[in-house]
Amino acid sequence: MNIIQEFDTIAAIATPIGTGGVGVIRISGDKSFEIAGKIFKGKKLESGKISHGWIQDNGTKIDEVIVLAFKNPNSYTGEDVVEIQCHGGINVVRNILDLVLKNGARTAERGEFTKRAFLNKKLDLSQAEAVADLIHAKTQNFAIQSAKNLSGVLAEKINEIKGGIFNVLSKIVAGIDFPDDVKEPEYDYLIEEFENALKEIDRILACAKSSDIMRQGVKVAIVGKPNAGKSSLFNKLLNTERAIVTDIAGTTRDVLKETLDMDVAVTLIDTAGIRDTDEVGKVEEIGIEFSKQSADEADLILFLYNAQTGMDEQDKNIFDLIKDKTYLKIANKCDLTKNRSDDAIYISALTGEGLDELRNQIKNIVCNFSLEDTEFITNKRQQDCLLKCRESLIQALEAAKANELQDLISIDVKSALLYLDEITGEVITDDILNNIFDHFCIGK
Repeated sequence: MNIIQEFDTIAAIATPIGTGGVGVIRISGDKSFEIAGKIFKGKKLESGKISHGWIQDNGTKIDEVIVLAFKNPNSYTGEDVVEIQCHGGINVVRNILDLVLKNGARTAERGEFTKRAFLNKKLDLSQAEAVADLIHAKTQNFAIQSAKNLSGVLAEKINEIKGGIFNVLSKIVAGIDFPDDVKEPEYDYLIEEFENALKEIDRILACAKSSDIMRQGVKVAIVGKPNAGKSSLFNKLLNTERAIVTDIAGTTRDVLKETLDMDVAVTLIDTAGIRDTDEVGKVEEIGIEFSKQSADEADLILFLYNAQTGMDEQDKNIFDLIKDKTYLKIANKCDLTKNRSDDAIYISALTGEGLDELRNQIKNIVCNFSLEDTEFITNKRQQDCLLKCRESLIQALEAAKANELQDLISIDVKSALLYLDEITGEVITDDILNNIFDHFCIGK
């Protein structure tokens, strides 16, 4: 984006495209009020007030609307903003957007509204990234955690750490630049401050694994031989007839995936039955290879076998493939037998017996993956900055313990501050900035 485009008035549809009760067209920039005034017929637009009227094109009524006007800097982007709320039909919102564009706006790029909010200091970069997390959250829990970052929880902690480190650097620099007036700080003081900063950084990084799992979810693969009831279980866990179920071995030829909300986003995977590839055709053989790959990549395996017949040699061979993974051993078709063993969960995908217990066990396992440390939610970029900051602080700490020249120590302290500045966006490159906002939807 060139510098001229940075100051254009932009517009986009801010609600999902399709049939709905309400559609929103958002306009941001210096010409927002002017453009809206050309097409809106009703009470004069006033900042902070709701106006009711019609959108018209050369006297032709397009739709009855409500318009919300915001004067800079009291808006989401920090610019003049006008939001037109119309009926939610796909053609209605597109007609109004086209009219806005015809009267002087240009189409917003991905994430450009939030990018402008960042550039106008309405949000720092960690809060802007939280907006994207909130929009794309697959679970209620992750949405709540993302909202915490949007409210500034992570930014406050980063600024607190930065403040402590900056105070240390100021004392070091003062002692170096004005040796006759200011004494260099004691090394014991430097060591204590560096250790305190490292402790706080480690608190944030301790939540990294939970953050990654909450964002990416957990893969749960259902594995077993043909006709073990994998697709039936898949459908029952989803409460929908997603997979085709027959008594013909090899019905499932491909990998099916659907998402469940168990406080963590669970990607449930139905796989082709694993058996000797000498007995199958080319298509099923490919499906079996996909099954083995899915089992290898899964965080949790639901190993399924027939409770009526027990585990035969083929079941044992499949179990050997997954026994070193995290798994639940499940005996299906328990409605056909009274036999029980202690090392399996007995269910009937047909009657639903045992499914509540299975769901609870799955949820307990996947939640243990991610919900232990959720004080701070970070993404890979933020974690990388924290790790680099930590490395610089460790070098500064070791230098302080060795009583090295404080001029040299200050180099690592400055590096640590720069990495923290990258998290909140005080120091950022255009490439990184564009990459972040390219992952937003248009209209946000």
